[in-house]
Amino acid sequence: MKQVVQNYKSGELAVLDVPVPGCKPGGVLVRTAYSLISTGTELMKVSEAGMSMLGKARSRPDQVAKVVQSVATNGVPATYRKVMGKLDSYTPLGYSLCGVVEQVGPGIDDVVVGDVVACAGNEHALHAELNWVPKNLYARVPDGLASRHAAFGTVGSIAMQGVRRGEPQLGDVALVIGLGLIGQLVVQLLVASGVRVVGVDPDPTRCELAERLGAAACGDPASAAVEAAVAELTDGHGVDQVYLAAGGGSNQPVELAARLCRDRGRVVDIGKCRLDLPWNAYYEKELDVRFSRSYGPGRYDPEYELEGRDYPIGYVRWTERRNLACFLDLLARGSVDVEPLVSHVADFDDAVETYQSLKDGGLKAVAVLFRYPEHAGEAQAPAVAVPAVKPRSSGVTTPARSAKAPVRLAFVGAGNYATSMLLPHLAQRDGVELSTVVTTTALSAANAQRKFGFAEATTDLDAVLGDKSIDAVFVVTRHSSHAELTRRALLAGKAVFVEKPLALTEDDLAGVLAAVEESGNDRLQVGFNRRFAPLLNEAKKQFGARTGPANLRYLVNAGRLQHGSWYLQQGTEGSRFAGEGGHFIDTASWLLEADPVSVYAVATSDNEDLQVVLRYPDGSTATISYVTTGAPSFPKETLDLVADGKVLRLDDFVRASVYGRKRWVSSRLPKARDKGQNAELAAFIKAVRTGGPMPVPLESLVATTAATLAVQPGLAGGAPVTLARTR
Repeated sequence: MKQVVQNYKSGELAVLDVPVPGCKPGGVLVRTAYSLISTGTELMKVSEAGMSMLGKARSRPDQVAKVVQSVATNGVPATYRKVMGKLDSYTPLGYSLCGVVEQVGPGIDDVVVGDVVACAGNEHALHAELNWVPKNLYARVPDGLASRHAAFGTVGSIAMQGVRRGEPQLGDVALVIGLGLIGQLVVQLLVASGVRVVGVDPDPTRCELAERLGAAACGDPASAAVEAAVAELTDGHGVDQVYLAAGGGSNQPVELAARLCRDRGRVVDIGKCRLDLPWNAYYEKELDVRFSRSYGPGRYDPEYELEGRDYPIGYVRWTERRNLACFLDLLARGSVDVEPLVSHVADFDDAVETYQSLKDGGLKAVAVLFRYPEHAGEAQAPAVAVPAVKPRSSGVTTPARSAKAPVRLAFVGAGNYATSMLLPHLAQRDGVELSTVVTTTALSAANAQRKFGFAEATTDLDAVLGDKSIDAVFVVTRHSSHAELTRRALLAGKAVFVEKPLALTEDDLAGVLAAVEESGNDRLQVGFNRRFAPLLNEAKKQFGARTGPANLRYLVNAGRLQHGSWYLQQGTEGSRFAGEGGHFIDTASWLLEADPVSVYAVATSDNEDLQVVLRYPDGSTATISYVTTGAPSFPKETLDLVADGKVLRLDDFVRASVYGRKRWVSSRLPKARDKGQNAELAAFIKAVRTGGPMPVPLESLVATTAATLAVQPGLAGGAPVTLARTR
């Protein structure tokens, strides 16, 4: 990414390519739309950088004192190396911007990716394409407020804090000395507070601008008109507050403040003004001199700014962040107008030339904005491709079968799920012949052969795929091998039943579909069995047709895995949700009779408990809560579907009910917890035997797999992931 930097030793300004900041906990990564140049603070810093070493020393006596102390402690050589090293380094510029949240860090729950925020901080709201901003230094931009206006949020907060320090009341009269960017904002905030304002600045154009923005009168500090206006508005008593928004080395502002302020009035220093207070004048009026510390309470407190620890509102009403939000609200409601302050909008790539023009006086401006590339103003929503399913090649047909000929099956893998949930339903089924079992170890093949009656046991997959007598292949291996084995079986012309997941990556999924296109063989089924569960099918029938959008909640109390389970090998076998989540997404899509169009996922800090929100074309949503930290005694799966004044409830495939005009409740004594494996296998065998359509359309299998794959990038990016259909 690009960022504006300056070398304080040489004065060089540059737009550098620098690494993108990481999205740390407690903050958000923001892509900048507009950033504001502080024509006071930043230009002062730029000007100082162009001075000689002696000039720098004269302008920063505070830093010189630190150098002297370092010499006394560390000696001249060490101090010289330290000072030169610090001077001869790039430092950032900028502290006020508006942008779009691109990534949300852990611990942040008040904004989401795509929200527009205003950001503050000379370490966090820099002139850069991307910034990491901690929680207390950003605020959401109200709807309808332009980003270029919201970029004034920080300087607006500085002005607001100054006004708060003056404690103005309705009917007060205030004097604002210095009508630059901060001064113009102070004028507007005072006017919005019911205060009559007199402004002072040697630049007549700035005086005219302040009067347009609500000041009662403005003029040169040396003119008699200013004193006359104050006398008229205050009946000769003097102003209630003076706001010092001027810079420079002149002591004239504090002297003018003493002369025009009433007895026991308040003088608030907002800018960096010379403060050689004329003692007699301030003493005789007992003037209250106050300093305004930047954007408000919390400034320079690392626990507030970096660690996100807020101050209780009962003790500190207006903090940095609350000032920022308040100023944005005033902008949105039109109480403050910053558009007249915008003198120039420069492209970010022209930053160096813009600073130079400001420094040389060629560009005279109150406020200058950097405009970032148009695409940078919008969050780039991540997307996962949903590959198009190509129709079967012409001329490719499913061979006709004799109704009496058995369907010959081969199993690749014979682990726990295959031997407990699939093979028991197939071993005694009429019209099915368990032909061959293929495993990586000879003994496991022999055990499966003995237990379920396979005709053959082997470790040679190629021999099975080349056996033309085998009609269908079951892929029941570890997750990482599913896509490749499925691809090979499809190319061999076999009907394929693959346990979930079909694929662990987008490339794997694309490879399976490439095999479908190449071979013309789309005879594929994934083991999404829950849509075949008899109890759920009956409940869906009782629920009836749906006319409006639905809300579906699916709680999966997955529980902890035993130590040593291969499901924990996420580096090779994918996450638990990648392996199992397709079950629940498929069930939701089947109930809602559509495929999802986007996926949003959030997780606990250890990524074990997930919330996955699916959005569907008709506005329906499905929320899948996949948790591992629940009580083992609680049912594993509970589901609620709400739509059209009706509710469908499923309790762990043991009991179901539908609430509507009439109530339906399933039997209290079910024969068994049937999650649909038997019916699913029956449908698959029938499709293979008859050559009819597969139980689940291939398009649906692909959409469910893509939605499952989208969860991981969704967790990483903190954004809804669009499921983009390809052609």
